[in-house]
Amino acid sequence: MTSCDLDTSVPDWIIEHPETLTVFQKLGIDSSCGGKSLRYACQQEGLDASVVLAKLNQCLSSDQ
Repeated sequence: MTSCDLDTSVPDWIIEHPETLTVFQKLGIDSSCGGKSLRYACQQEGLDASVVLAKLNQCLSSDQ
């Protein structure tokens, strides 16, 4: 398993951690987004990237 961060594309997040798809859906982030980074996708949606990253990490830690 690789480490995902703000520079990882949204599709790569979902490939590496399929359980994060629900977080992306709830936040309205396009799961394909043209392969753009999580940081870019957050900017496009007007979301705070650090808050989104925290939600994704929380999702990952709760599934262990």
